[in-house]
Amino acid sequence: MRSWYFSEMAYHPAWEAGLARGSLRVVLPNETLDPHQAHRLLNRYLDEFALCDELGLDIMVNEHHATATCMTVSVPMALAIIARETKRARLLSLGNPIANRPDPVRVAEEMAWLDVLSGGRTELGLVKGAAYEIAPANSNPARIMRRYWEAHDLILKALSTHDGPFSWEGEYFHYRQVNIWPRPIQQPHPPIWMTGMSAATGRAAAERGHVVGTLLSGGIAKPMFDAYRARARELGWEAGADRMAYAAVIGVGATRAEGHRRADQIAGYVRTAPVVAEPFTNPPGYNTIQANVAMLRQGRKKGRIVADRNGNLIDATRASVEDLMATDTVFAGTPDDVFAQIKDFDARMGGVGHLLCFGQGGFLDHRDTVENLTLFAREVAPRLRALHPDRAAAA
Repeated sequence: MRSWYFSEMAYHPAWEAGLARGSLRVVLPNETLDPHQAHRLLNRYLDEFALCDELGLDIMVNEHHATATCMTVSVPMALAIIARETKRARLLSLGNPIANRPDPVRVAEEMAWLDVLSGGRTELGLVKGAAYEIAPANSNPARIMRRYWEAHDLILKALSTHDGPFSWEGEYFHYRQVNIWPRPIQQPHPPIWMTGMSAATGRAAAERGHVVGTLLSGGIAKPMFDAYRARARELGWEAGADRMAYAAVIGVGATRAEGHRRADQIAGYVRTAPVVAEPFTNPPGYNTIQANVAMLRQGRKKGRIVADRNGNLIDATRASVEDLMATDTVFAGTPDDVFAQIKDFDARMGGVGHLLCFGQGGFLDHRDTVENLTLFAREVAPRLRALHPDRAAAA
C-alpha cells in the first residue's frame, strides 16, 4: 500500500465567519481572508509537502474554488512548485476538474509539462468537480458527465499523439490542430486516476483500467471497489489492490490521546467542508437518480450525514473523533493503533493499494503536522507497504 500525503491548504481563520453565515463555499466573501496571513499559510503548507520527499511519502494535490476550505485553486500551479522542490515523491493530481475547465488541451499541456519537469513522476487525476462549483463555473449539471468524458478522451489523445496535429470536432470542444509541446516522459501518458462514490464509477474506471479513489466516504467505498473488480473480471482481467485508493484523516501520536487530539484537529475540515448554502449542494442533474435515491433512503442531507460500520447515521459536522473513526473517515492513535485500523479496513475493502493521508487540516499547527507526518512515515507507512508488496516493489 502506497501512502500519499494530502492537504487542502485551507484558510481556517475564516471558518468561524463561514459557519456563522451558514456556508464556507461559493458565497463567503473573500474579505474574510487576510492576504498576508494567506501568504504565510501557503508557504508553510508547501514546506510540509516538501518534507514528504525527505520522509519517503508520495504527494497528492487537489483544487477547489470560492471556498475557505481549500486555497489550492490550481493543481498544476501547486504541483509545479512541489515538483521543483522534490526529487523522489510521486506527484498525484486528484485532480483536474475537467468537466468545469474550458480548455482540455490546456490541461494536457500543463500535465505533460509537469511530467517533464518532475522527471516522469506525475499521476493524472481527471475528476468531475464538486457539486458546489457548478454555480461558480456556470456549468450545466445535467450535461456534466457527457462533457467530462469528452474532455477525458481528448486529454488522453493529446497526451499520447506524437505524429503531428489532429483535429477534434466534438459536442463541447472544437480544435483545428492539437499538437502539445512538450510531450510527457511517461508513455503513452501518466497513470490516470478517477474519483467517485458509486458502483457506476467503479465500472467505468475498470473499463479503462484507471485507478479509482474515494475521499472520506466510509462504507460507500466497498460497493464501488467491488463493482470495479466485478467489471474487470467480466472484461477478462483481475483488478489488483493497486487500482483502489481511499482518503482518510490520519492522526498519529506517541500516545493514543495525542494521536486522537491530532486527528480531532484535522477533522475540523471534515466538520466544516459540508457546510454549504442549500442551493449549491445538489444541482439538478449533477447526481444520478440512483445516487439521489440512495441519499434519500439513508437520510443524508447536504453530504453532512455519514453512516458508521453498523449503519448508524452520524452528523459529520458535529461528530467526535471516535464517531468519525467508526465511519472509517479517521484512523487515529499510536502507530500500532493506526496500522491495525488501516489493516482491518484494507481487509474489509478487499485490498486497497493507495492510502491518501489527510495529515494536516483545520487548526493543526506546523509543529504537530511535522510530528504527525514523521511518525506516520517512519512507523506506519513501511508496514503498510508490506500489505501489498507487489505494488510497492513495482514503484
